[in-house]
Amino acid sequence: MKELIEYIAKSLVDSPDEVVVTETKGSRPRLGLTVAKEDMGRVIGKGGKVANSIRVLLRVAAERQGKQATLDVSDPS
Repeated sequence: MKELIEYIAKSLVDSPDEVVVTETKGSRPRLGLTVAKEDMGRVIGKGGKVANSIRVLLRVAAERQGKQATLDVSDPS
């Protein structure tokens, strides 16, 4: 699942080397996505449509493995 989010994010942004995906294990894995500040708009999209689409793909991938997962897009510091 981590690789899927990484692939999608790197395909969307101008600075793919700054894409960082973190994963916390547990009963419900939680993935965090951080990209360069200038790429935040590309990952979030208008009204959050792109981010929500990525979350849907993550949910489908997790469901195929019999799990549940969530995605957090964090603001770069």
